[in-house]
Amino acid sequence: MAHERPAGSASARHIELLDATHVYVMANGLAELTLRPLAAAIGSSPRVLLYLFGSREGLIRAILARARRDELGFLDEIRRDAEDDPGAIFQVARTVWSWLVADAHRPMLALWVEAYGRSLTDPTGPWNEFAEATVTDWLDVLASAQPEHTRGTARARDQRTSVLAALRGALLDLLATGDAQRTTAAVDHILTALHTAQSDDHYRS
Repeated sequence: MAHERPAGSASARHIELLDATHVYVMANGLAELTLRPLAAAIGSSPRVLLYLFGSREGLIRAILARARRDELGFLDEIRRDAEDDPGAIFQVARTVWSWLVADAHRPMLALWVEAYGRSLTDPTGPWNEFAEATVTDWLDVLASAQPEHTRGTARARDQRTSVLAALRGALLDLLATGDAQRTTAAVDHILTALHTAQSDDHYRS
């Protein structure tokens, strides 16, 4: 039986090994993660990993929580910079895309997509609810870029859902093809069209 580490404890070694595991998983993926090759790669042992994380599933949960914290940290920075302006959501979306399209973030995004997919196909695994949680995270940030008095309306909800769909679809295309120029042009085209539609709706109302 795996040893269970007391809840809430996080030693320096625990943090060090989690960081190293995160780097390893970004390079090798989650699907075939096993403790022995991981331990050899990061200078530990399966016994130590079991003590610190409880099980392979516990380790995967810790990795996903770490990945989500990184994502939320970036999103919180954007949230703080959002302005109370009807067009702010589109500027925020462009800022998000500039971050997504950066080469340095490609391994982390590939890990995110893998976890997202596993959350959909194996909802009982350690990635349970990961996909739904990350959708909620991004929609919340986009909502913060909409005027406060409109956020609860169906129109505002549909707008941020459309923006998120554009970003997610382009991200999958980018990861599959590596074509940053084409996908960036597509994102810009969709956001411009959505912004124009918003302006037209405002003019008619």
